[in-house]
Amino acid sequence: MEEELSLSYGESGKPVQATLSSLKMLDVGKWPIFSLCSEEELQLIRQACVFGSAGNEVLYTTVNDEIFVLGTNCSGCLGLGDVQSTIEPRRLDSLSGKKIACLSYGSGPHIVLATTEGEVFTWGHNAYSQLGNGTTNHGLVPCHISTNLSNKQVTEVACGSYHSLVLTSDGEVFAWGYNNSGQVGSGSTANQPIPRRVTGCLQNKVVVNIACGQMCSMAVVNTGEVYVWGYNGNGQLGLGSSGNQPTPCRIAALQGIRVQRVACGYAHTLVLTDEGQVYAWGANSYGQLGIGNKSNQSYPAPIFMEKDRIIEIAACHSAHTSAAKTQGGHVYMWGQCRGQSVILPHLTHFSGTDDVFACFATPAVSWRLLSVEPDDHLTVAESLKREFDNPNTADLKFLVDGKYIYAHKVLLKIRCEHFRSSLGDNEDDIVEMSEFSYPVYRAFLEYLYTDSISLSPEEAVGLLDLATFYRENRLKKLCQQTIKQGICEENAIALLSAAVKYDAQDLEEFCFRFCINHLTVVTQTSGFAEMDHDLLKNFISKASRVGAFKN
Repeated sequence: MEEELSLSYGESGKPVQATLSSLKMLDVGKWPIFSLCSEEELQLIRQACVFGSAGNEVLYTTVNDEIFVLGTNCSGCLGLGDVQSTIEPRRLDSLSGKKIACLSYGSGPHIVLATTEGEVFTWGHNAYSQLGNGTTNHGLVPCHISTNLSNKQVTEVACGSYHSLVLTSDGEVFAWGYNNSGQVGSGSTANQPIPRRVTGCLQNKVVVNIACGQMCSMAVVNTGEVYVWGYNGNGQLGLGSSGNQPTPCRIAALQGIRVQRVACGYAHTLVLTDEGQVYAWGANSYGQLGIGNKSNQSYPAPIFMEKDRIIEIAACHSAHTSAAKTQGGHVYMWGQCRGQSVILPHLTHFSGTDDVFACFATPAVSWRLLSVEPDDHLTVAESLKREFDNPNTADLKFLVDGKYIYAHKVLLKIRCEHFRSSLGDNEDDIVEMSEFSYPVYRAFLEYLYTDSISLSPEEAVGLLDLATFYRENRLKKLCQQTIKQGICEENAIALLSAAVKYDAQDLEEFCFRFCINHLTVVTQTSGFAEMDHDLLKNFISKASRVGAFKN
């Protein structure tokens, strides 16, 4: 991708010039909360998570590894040390220098975050000890959680409504927080104030993936088995019953099926197998199981989508929405979608499951930490932009006003009818150009490489002449647009004259109207004094017809 100058934030929080980056932009535009950020701020975002009971809070990281937060700040969940809402992004300085590996949130909300170093930080709502710091006081700033985790590297985190789960690099699961239904897996229903390893059936297993529903917990082990515990009133544990489970229990109904991933909705569960098949169970009053009805299921049921294999499943404990993506890039959604109950997987036009949650989940929250990877791959368009005026690869140069502009014959022929005929079998590698000025001709050639122009309105007039001469209609429109956006009392007559000269009728009408609306000042400019005699006569006649001289 084209290297672009990105921005950083100084002490004042205002953007300042910073490093060159060759990163893709993260597309967060479908989340309403991001409309509070400027275009410059949005271009810097590399990771983002929208959360909160109404999707009104967001945490994001920038290209410079700074963390910003924004929103209503319920229970101090923005981690800023206060409970003030903020309509402008504020930097989370207490995590300065930390890189986020993964993040999850509860209903309070509370936040659990793991860094790339494997450390865990929590903050926000804490009425049920879900922060794991041994207290029930809300955490207004991020707190490093090290009890029982001090030598561990955490690789994945998951939150239920009021409990927390983390997975370590050696395949162990630790849990804490609200435990009214056994969702901490300790064997009791007492709340768990600090991280406690989940053992029982998981004692000698290597866990590879974890997830939480509102009040239940799930773990996938490296042999493809799924272990579940916690609340089961809707059959969300997949055990064929509705009794709560205070310790991990294997889902026997999945015997012989190797599961790779698990995802939990509010009270329903999805799993993805190593063969790209999806099974679902649990609550189904919105059709969130995708099996064609609204009856709860306490056993795993297969979901039928197209023949293409599924490579990603998505659900979130705050929503009754489900989504999946196929190997071919198709994205399906089902369940509660903007108030509708969609009982079978519906093919969307989205390119990712994240967009389903931005546009159709209630609330509109992220089901995971959104992130964009550094990408040095250049598209065809980006590669061409780079090559404009590059003497190292050019096979043709234009000499204009004593200066060279470097170009490529094949590209000019592909992009412009004029060059197709004029270059033809031409062997010359220098073309002298005297009809147009250097800025205008350079802008024209650059347009053939980039599809855009960047000129003053006065220079755009010269380019309009060239576009008319070469019959480049799209370029003509772009020039007219530039002129319209740059018109002022000083240059209005000059621009009107140009519009007449190049037979740009729409532009002529626009410039004429501008002159009439600013008649007193325009008639006192040097441009008006030096106006061509015929044009002046024409102008006065037309102005009087529209009543410009009436008292």
